[in-house]
Amino acid sequence: MKKQKSIVYRCGNCSHEEPKWLGRCPECGEWNTLLESAVLSASGSPRGSSALSEAVVHSLPLSSVDPHEGSRVSSGIGELDRVLGGGVMKRSAVLFGGEPGIGKSTLLLQVAAACGTKGRVLYVSGEESAGQVRMRADRLGISGERIELFCSGRLEEIQRILEAVKPVLVVVDSVQTLHSPEAGLVPGTVNQMKYCCHELISWVKERDAALFLVAHVTKDGVIAGPKTLEHMVDTVLYFEQNDADSRFLRATKNRFGSVDEIGIFTMGEKGLQPVDDPSSLFLVRREGDLPPGVATAAVLEGSRVLLVEIQALAVPAKGAMSRVFSDRIDSARVSRVAATLEKHLKLRLSAHDLYVNVAGGIRIAEVGVELALAAALHSARTGLPLPPRTALAGELSLAGEARPVRRFSARVKAARGLGFETFIGPRASRRDDGDAESSEPFTQAPDLRSAIRILFGTERTTGSGADD
Repeated sequence: MKKQKSIVYRCGNCSHEEPKWLGRCPECGEWNTLLESAVLSASGSPRGSSALSEAVVHSLPLSSVDPHEGSRVSSGIGELDRVLGGGVMKRSAVLFGGEPGIGKSTLLLQVAAACGTKGRVLYVSGEESAGQVRMRADRLGISGERIELFCSGRLEEIQRILEAVKPVLVVVDSVQTLHSPEAGLVPGTVNQMKYCCHELISWVKERDAALFLVAHVTKDGVIAGPKTLEHMVDTVLYFEQNDADSRFLRATKNRFGSVDEIGIFTMGEKGLQPVDDPSSLFLVRREGDLPPGVATAAVLEGSRVLLVEIQALAVPAKGAMSRVFSDRIDSARVSRVAATLEKHLKLRLSAHDLYVNVAGGIRIAEVGVELALAAALHSARTGLPLPPRTALAGELSLAGEARPVRRFSARVKAARGLGFETFIGPRASRRDDGDAESSEPFTQAPDLRSAIRILFGTERTTGSGADD
């Protein structure tokens, strides 16, 4: 067999290969992206394939697989376990992204110390020195007796440490610092990230270990690098931050659980602390009447009910076209609810700029917020405040109907527990997720017109207002 070349030049942008170096990649057109890379062995087979061909391989019936191989272990942090679906799954890989300085390394160092496993934990840092990691651990009050620390981004060295330590939990901070001569000479390229992550994921898949990978994000807030990384891992988590010290942890992909759950933390002197009463972050305690444009919504985030304050402001449009300013609730949803108000209550909103905010900075994507959003917009436009200690939940149809939402009785119960005396919602609740018809008393509003009449004692169907 003809001996193949052991060196090729691979494009770091599109992975195109050339037998000799070129200044410009003929595939993608980028300049100076061809890097020297090692390739197939003299036999023409990938490294290790000859041993694999000689090994005995066989399949096995699904019924004979031990179900305990897919068991979970606690991360030691309840909010993280909630987002992961009940704990860290063995033989899984988790990709962890977020803005710089949001607390990714802090949280994973806390996980390394608190994880409910009996084995050793390996913390691989490619960005910080051992002394810097120790300083953070001392600040967080972490002893680190069972944490093994290794500061390098070279894949071959990490693999040797993995074989020597045999950890049950591996934290790599971050994937952009990983590099191997097998994939080129420059860290952070597409090839480097795919190759190094594949090798590490393969190692934990073959053992009862779990892997956390920290990833940088771009200015658009998405994980930097190839989208392939998100396909390779089992779970993708994003850390978000509002204007205060609150942090929100969400899953955009989870093979072992729901992506609807949310974890809420606050940053303090001892690191990230789970929030026991999330509603305290999103409700503003006031004495007396509410200001116009404020409504309280009972929304569902995964399995948890949150009471959040919706704030709305309507001002005459400054230009020929009105605009919607809303980054916590989808602006398309705000426009649709405003159009429903204008159609069925004759409340003129099309000539106004609409500003919508959620107290506490949490993003709301659940449909149950729509009835409270409509009430806040109506209040902002007319100047009529909502009655105090009133909460709402319900979906709005384009016909102006208030449609039922999931786990309605749990929403009513949560509102009652926080001192809300009046709860307004659809006539009937869905009977799903084990939620029967609501046993808690609430005020029924079959449509938008009824809800406005209950709240304000008038339908306010004219378009006149104080700013007309």
